Order: sequence, then structure tokens, then C-alpha cells
Amino acid sequence: MTIRVVVADDQELVRSGFAMILDVQEDIEVVAEVGDGAAAVEAVARLAPDVALLDIRMPVLDGIEACRSITASSTCRTVMLTTFDSDEYVYEALHAGASGFLLKDVRRDDLVHAVRVVSAGESLLAPSVARRLIEEYTAATARPSAVRELSARRLEALTARERETLLHLGRGLSNAEIAVALVVSEHTVKSHVGNVLAKLGLRDRIQAVICAYETGLIAAGAGTVASGAGGFGALGSPSRE
Repeated sequence: MTIRVVVADDQELVRSGFAMILDVQEDIEVVAEVGDGAAAVEAVARLAPDVALLDIRMPVLDGIEACRSITASSTCRTVMLTTFDSDEYVYEALHAGASGFLLKDVRRDDLVHAVRVVSAGESLLAPSVARRLIEEYTAATARPSAVRELSARRLEALTARERETLLHLGRGLSNAEIAVALVVSEHTVKSHVGNVLAKLGLRDRIQAVICAYETGLIAAGAGTVASGAGGFGALGSPSRE
């Protein structure tokens, strides 16, 4: 099946370069190239692509707001592209519903890999972004204990085994690694992951990582993100099968 992609970047050379790299792949088709966030939202609504590559900084509507609009109104998955690996941008983009976050100096093969991974329902972060997200940002934005306690109440909806699963998700383990840790099959892990996401209202595994830290299930600096193929932290298998 062909993966349909919209590329949005206000720099024409960058936009065209990414489109050329992707469009020569047998399983990928770039259906639109646009120069601002509003045009990206319109293109997604009109063309129903599988993946949208969104630059963070664009005129009219920035990439984060475009991402928020796209994820709220469609099944299109989004990958954020930027020259900045700022913690602030990472967290804003992920909370907006982004499924991936890449720096613009990404290698050709890794860009193609990212589109395929995200299209398959997985989540993906560049290694430097993943490290910042887990080890630095959560520590820098520690919230009052009363707020943390209120947030932690979300976990009351989970069974003990589902809470264990969320803990391992927060540490960046793949389904296979979680299966070993819990001494169960991968099929059982997929069921637990699906239940965790559904009960907590989470879009994907990246948001599960955020939730594990925000609820205090994992202390800041205590987790790691497993590296996926192509040099990225691809957070496990498709989460809802």
C-alpha cells in the first residue's frame, strides 16, 4: 500500500528536497507540498494523506498549531521537522499529537524510515530529542506535589499489570522487552498497551512516556528510550492491533 504524504515547510528548497527524497520511494507518494501551516491543514482535509511532515516555524499557522488541528480532525499522523532541538518545542509538539520529531539534518534514509515507521502506527524521536525529553525537560518542569497527586489519580483506572506496562513504556521498552520483563507473550503485551492507551485517553506510545513522568510513575532522569532501527528511538510496535 502506498503511503501518502504532505510536506509543509516555508523554505522551498527544504520542502522540495524532502519531497524528492520521499517521492522516489516505491511505497511513498508526496501528494502535496505547501509553505505554511494553514495550507497544510487544508491539504490534509482535502487529500486525506497518511502522514504530514510539518516544519515547526511556518507563517500564517505554525507547525504545532497545524499539528493540533490535523490530529484533532483526521487520522493523519504527523512528524515535526525543525532545526531546533529545544525541549519546549518537543513537548509542545508531542502534546499537540505529533507522532514523531526529527531535526532537519536528518539523513536521507532516516527520513524515509521515519515516514514508514509513523505510517505503520509507531512513534519516533531522534535520539537527542528523546534524551532531552526524558532526562531534562521533565526535571526542569517539576510541578507542585498537589498537582502531581491529582494527575496521578488517572492511574487508578489501570489494573496492576497495566500499570506495570505503563512503567515499562515510560522506560522506552519495546513490546518484546516488556514481554520478557512481565514473563508474558507479545500478544498479551499488545493487549495491555492498548488498554493503557484507551483507559488514559492517550494517542500513542510517546504520550504514554509523557504520562508516566507527569503522573510520577517514573521519576525524572530514571528512564531511558530504547533505540530503534535507523538510529532513532522508535518506541515499539504499532500500539493498537
